[in-house]
Amino acid sequence: MTDQPPLARPGGNEQPGTPRKAAVAAWVGSALEYYDFFIYGSAAALIFPHVFFDESDPATATLQSLATFGVAYAARPVGAVVLGHIGDRSGRKKIMLFTLILMGVATFLIGCLPSRDQIGGLAPALLVFLRVLQGLSAAGEQASAGSMTLEHAPADRRGYFSSFTLGGTQFGQIIATLVFLPIAALPDEHLYGWGWRVPFWLSAVVTVLGYYIRRTVRETPVFRETVASGAVEKMPLTVLLRDHWADVLRVMCAAVIATVSTVFTVWALNYATSDEVGLDKTVMLWVSIAANTVALAALPLWAILADRIGRKPVFLIGAIGSPVMMFAYLGAIGSGGYPLIFLTGILTFGVVYSAANGIWPALYGEMFSARVRMSGMAIGTQVGFAVAGFAVASAAGIASPEGWLGLQGPTGVGIFTAALCAVSAISIATARETHRIPTEMLGAKQDDTARSPHEAPATPRR
Repeated sequence: MTDQPPLARPGGNEQPGTPRKAAVAAWVGSALEYYDFFIYGSAAALIFPHVFFDESDPATATLQSLATFGVAYAARPVGAVVLGHIGDRSGRKKIMLFTLILMGVATFLIGCLPSRDQIGGLAPALLVFLRVLQGLSAAGEQASAGSMTLEHAPADRRGYFSSFTLGGTQFGQIIATLVFLPIAALPDEHLYGWGWRVPFWLSAVVTVLGYYIRRTVRETPVFRETVASGAVEKMPLTVLLRDHWADVLRVMCAAVIATVSTVFTVWALNYATSDEVGLDKTVMLWVSIAANTVALAALPLWAILADRIGRKPVFLIGAIGSPVMMFAYLGAIGSGGYPLIFLTGILTFGVVYSAANGIWPALYGEMFSARVRMSGMAIGTQVGFAVAGFAVASAAGIASPEGWLGLQGPTGVGIFTAALCAVSAISIATARETHRIPTEMLGAKQDDTARSPHEAPATPRR
């Protein structure tokens, strides 16, 4: 015990409801931003091979289209360095607003692009450029939203509140898929003409709504205290790589579990609706909707469990269970039975993958101090996500008749996914548990700082 009064927990000096307001802003903003991001994934699987690439060679056109999906992930590490630096120096809120606007503009302009038949090779080149802008935006989105919610949250509920960021991401995917349902049902002449453009044009509305919601959120108390104490780093990247390099590497490896998401969302959709399998586009889009709807409920439940028992065991459930379920899901697609496809799809993406997906904002963010949190989260996750993004093109290569790296067909894709999940699981198994560390002292071990005598420990929720 100490006779000095403890400091309030993060968010405790805020107006009542501030942690909830920050979580809602992260949820809504992420939903709106990732609506933009995910409609590109659906279009890359179903539309762009016919609009922007040479249809005389369908297999190559599909591979090139799926590769453009991965281009955004290649741009993400660059965006992570730049936006992480700005976020650690100028605040999380500025990045949350900037990323939303950049994503909205890039997505709207994709809907305005002329086709390959109209302007030739310039069309796919412009598509790639705008996809790069989407990647730069996404690089700062989840790191800024995750940092904002984590730093506003009560210390014993950081997992729960930060899970709202991923809940928004899942809802954005639901909206994107719902918008594509009537579009995918259009006759080909309309679908490949004007129809596919409508979801991209709707991003203008998305951007305005997201900006209005996010502009009302205050900067986090932890960051404001860092500014007030003069502890803001001039070169956060230097401090990050000097004091936190091991955790940056750990997050990079852990983040490749996002391969489960990209393979499920993009490659499996393309595989299921290909001539080889021939499943209905609309039904497969409903599988995605059902899985994401279940995920909306599963994400906060897993996060609540992680606040009680720790981040590591919950994450490992997702990292180990997801590849097992991915084999089952791809097998169900190959069998052509819709009830089994729905069941395995919901269990794979809606339930098991949510264990890792729902708690990574807290798990990764808690590895770093406030001085470098955005840089650490952004750089670590975006390098891992880059691997996951190009996993779609890798899966397409594995599934081709020639195969890739000795792997072939859907089974090869499953093995490839499992290998990356193993990397993720090993990296987190070697991490320290952080769910009971007070917010002000997160990253203190690496920074070699002493605990403040004024600080109250995190109180387990009862």
